[in-house]
Amino acid sequence: MNQQAYSKLISGQTTGLDAVVFRFFLTAVSFVYMVVIWLRNFLYSSGWLRTHTASVPVISIGNITTGGTGKTPLVIWLYKFLQQKKINCAILTRGYKAIQNYTDEPAFLTETCVEAKVIVDPDRVAGAAVAVNKFNADVLILDDGFQHRRLARNIDIVTIDSTRPFGYGKVLPAGLLREPLRSLCRADAVVLTRCAQTSETKLTELEDKLRLINPDIIIARSIHNPICAKSINGEEIALAELKDKKLFAFCGIGNPDAFFSTIRSISANLIDSKVYNDHHHYTDADITEICEKARNSQADCVLTTQKDWTKIASLTLPRQGITFAYLTIELKLTAGQDKLKQLIEDTLAGKIS
Repeated sequence: MNQQAYSKLISGQTTGLDAVVFRFFLTAVSFVYMVVIWLRNFLYSSGWLRTHTASVPVISIGNITTGGTGKTPLVIWLYKFLQQKKINCAILTRGYKAIQNYTDEPAFLTETCVEAKVIVDPDRVAGAAVAVNKFNADVLILDDGFQHRRLARNIDIVTIDSTRPFGYGKVLPAGLLREPLRSLCRADAVVLTRCAQTSETKLTELEDKLRLINPDIIIARSIHNPICAKSINGEEIALAELKDKKLFAFCGIGNPDAFFSTIRSISANLIDSKVYNDHHHYTDADITEICEKARNSQADCVLTTQKDWTKIASLTLPRQGITFAYLTIELKLTAGQDKLKQLIEDTLAGKIS
């Protein structure tokens, strides 16, 4: 079952007896998963499972649902914020291969934060030791760290996609929640992402619900702000120029609809699109398929995300005819930025040289 079909199933959009039976089965499995997650969290909170403390402050960026919540853009925002303060920080991210073979978040982080030390290791405790002992990091940014409780952190920041905040209200696999919502009591701050795609009424309701779960939580709002597009030749294409082109877009991310909405927000002419599963491994056959669909749609530009671009850059891309490009995005905090920065500054005060 592909990502789109699964989302329609668990959201209730797919109807029929088969769908009802399958959702019942998923709910049963979800209950077992929830018990396992509860037991794991209890063992960490009670001290039965050991938590390792790094010799420098750790700031975790994570989420409570699967799929794209804007976690990686927030990691980049945090890295740049610390860099402006002349703080030597390293990014800890999971993985099972050498960095040069990565085609997803680690490669994206390495290309975007060019001066950052990105430590790729599924053992975050070992990665933290490397960051401190080898690279003399003063602060560690723990990417996708909310559920990784083995490494202690000084701040827990959770990203929540405001367009689909709570994963249909159920934990995996019946919904998209990685753990129950009450786990947000562990979080120090929440950053709501893609707020430009959500009404003020829904944002207010979301914030009220978060404060019921955790009255002390800091809440910030953000948008995915498009900057420009960059072509295969490294040339920048202004957003105004995209409005004059017929665009074919494709992506393999957790929330593809949000990407397409961002394209439409700049008044671009999106004539067709193709969605792949999250973390899709692209092949030359995929590029051929994309080119055929783009030509059949009479598109003159194929647009994708920067994260997807890191996965297709080594493939055979056409350099004539259709232009291949990716849309550069930055996370822009629109509310709650001062409180979030103050939390970080207060936590780091006196703990770094």
